[in-house]
Amino acid sequence: YYPSFRNDPNLDTNYYPSKPLLNAHEWQMIMNYYLATSPDTLTAQARTRIANKTLPGFTVQLPSYRLDTPALSFIKINGGSDEPRLLFNDIIKNRLFSFSNLSSDPDSVDASGNVVDIVFHDNKYVICDIGQLNPTNAKFGKVYYGAGTRIQIDSVHQFPVAQGLARPVSLAFADLNSDKRADYVVCEFGNLTGSLSWFGDQGNGTYLRHILSPLPGALKAYIVDHNKDGLPDIWALFSQGSEGIIVYTNMGNGRFHQEKVLSFPSVYGSSYFELSDFNGDGFLDIVYTCGDNADFSMVLKPYHGVYIFTNDGKNKFKQDFFYPIHGCFKAIARDFDKDGDQDIATIAFFADYTNQPEEGFVYLQNKGQFKFDPYTFPESQLGRWLTMDAGDIDGDGRIDLVLGNFSVRPSETKPRQDWKKGPPFILLRNIN
Repeated sequence: YYPSFRNDPNLDTNYYPSKPLLNAHEWQMIMNYYLATSPDTLTAQARTRIANKTLPGFTVQLPSYRLDTPALSFIKINGGSDEPRLLFNDIIKNRLFSFSNLSSDPDSVDASGNVVDIVFHDNKYVICDIGQLNPTNAKFGKVYYGAGTRIQIDSVHQFPVAQGLARPVSLAFADLNSDKRADYVVCEFGNLTGSLSWFGDQGNGTYLRHILSPLPGALKAYIVDHNKDGLPDIWALFSQGSEGIIVYTNMGNGRFHQEKVLSFPSVYGSSYFELSDFNGDGFLDIVYTCGDNADFSMVLKPYHGVYIFTNDGKNKFKQDFFYPIHGCFKAIARDFDKDGDQDIATIAFFADYTNQPEEGFVYLQNKGQFKFDPYTFPESQLGRWLTMDAGDIDGDGRIDLVLGNFSVRPSETKPRQDWKKGPPFILLRNIN
């Protein structure tokens, strides 16, 4: 029960029940249970500090271009196009920046909102604007597209996919209903309300909404044909209470069957996931991070970090790996060192900046049999990394990394560095 939202005009009048669902005795029994069974303190992380401070196979490149108080809500390596090579959005400047050459200053356009995701396909770009970054029940978010690869954000060049969305945070696209037109899956994280929906292209410039889940907390979705029946399926991560990963199997004709394959406690703060075959058996495994620590229990948690769950081929998963990282926010699995297995790059937005500032970026080099060597680098402490992307930024066939600095939000631990004076991003150029 959130008293401050009781009279929120952005909530339906029937969102809250007209009378309590529990009586005073039942509510007291629930409180007694938690007070009696909750630990007084949390245990420490089950690992030693990261000793390797030299990043193998990467060179660290700081941009000459600087921003006052960087606040990047989005960053992307656009390796599949000649221009631009790098994109990022700054919510203080309210501009979307694009680099064609990292040695020169970027081009920029007025973002007219808070861009958090962009996808490119079929000679068009599709932009996800969260609306308001801070938690709100207002529906200011939108998804729109434009033609070409040169992004222009104005009323002449943008065309709506959906408007009035509840803080949408990510996009995915595919032809979901076999009509030979691209449809869009939109994760509306929202606040007290939100949804996971797909928007079907009607062929006349409009999109029809189909709600897959009416719950808030949708964070990330992937579209893959996991059962090899020729129909694209949807995998989605939810946070915000009912945390877990759900598979929506495409049954044809716009119908989907829902199955929750992993569940997590609501205190975990699920933050990201990827699908990748880690053990070479041909089945999609899950790389998962938890570490969103901006809610009601802002203490360091030993279960925050990066996990690997392996798939038995029937979408039954078991945990085979865990590496503790306070406030872990994202993990990208790629074969960075070109040795035939998947390494993992991670960022933490709620790291233990007082005692372990190196947690802000950790590179886990795969040594086989779910054994990983951890590395970091000193310059990783120059920023607070909310965003990260991987891609071939220079066309040399190697997968590079870029970290985006979001320096303006408070932290439960005091940083050793002034992130506001740090670079807007750091490029880790792959030299393997």
